Amino acid sequence: MNIVVMMKQTFDTEAKIVVNAEGKIDSNGVTLVINPLDEYAIEEALRLKEKFGGDVTIVTLGGDRAQEAIRTALAMGADKAILVNDPELGEIDEWVAAEVLAQALKTIPCDIVLAGVMDTDNGSAQVAVRLAEKLELPSISSVTKLEINGDKAEAVRVIDGGTASLEVQLPAVFSVVQGINEPRYPSVAGIMKAKKKPLSTIKLADLGLNISDLAPQNRVTKFTLPVPRKGGKKLPGEAAEAAHELARLLREEAKVL
Repeated sequence: MNIVVMMKQTFDTEAKIVVNAEGKIDSNGVTLVINPLDEYAIEEALRLKEKFGGDVTIVTLGGDRAQEAIRTALAMGADKAILVNDPELGEIDEWVAAEVLAQALKTIPCDIVLAGVMDTDNGSAQVAVRLAEKLELPSISSVTKLEINGDKAEAVRVIDGGTASLEVQLPAVFSVVQGINEPRYPSVAGIMKAKKKPLSTIKLADLGLNISDLAPQNRVTKFTLPVPRKGGKKLPGEAAEAAHELARLLREEAKVL
């Protein structure tokens, strides 16, 4: 079984985010890690490999620093990796990411494509489903349980108020949620082996793509940090008096009434 995991490198969720005067995020000195939800996809791929055999390939779109996250995934147990790294790309959106990654996947035989349901930096849950559409493959998102039976897969996905079970023909694309498994930590032996595992770096030209055909459909012009929370207020007086003052504050200051 050939399994591909679409992985993204993101800011550490514990990192302090700094926005400069131009409204851009300053990444200097910020730790970059595997997108936390993609860790569950990697773990699920490794479990499927252990059960059915085959290879796990990591595919990432990013810059030179993305190799750090890739080596971590290889240390967890993935067999090989492909990094699409082309400085011509610059800032991209989900449409461009899906276009490029789809071309990369066309060069890899795969039965299952896995990814985290969303990225924790942009909060996007688009790339996996866009990728499936471009590859003309069935897809199931928000998967919390995945079972493989021959050439079919049964997935339990999270829906409003509960779960739903779906069956699809392989190959297919699945985006997983937290709780589907518990990701393993790389072992010392795995870290040493990761150094020798193949990591191929390719550019747009290697995929038959031209930067002129990859103009982003959306652009983020500016980032702003959330307004710092203010301290709470304690309303003095009797209950009726405090309730009256609370209503006034909600109406005049919070403007929610």
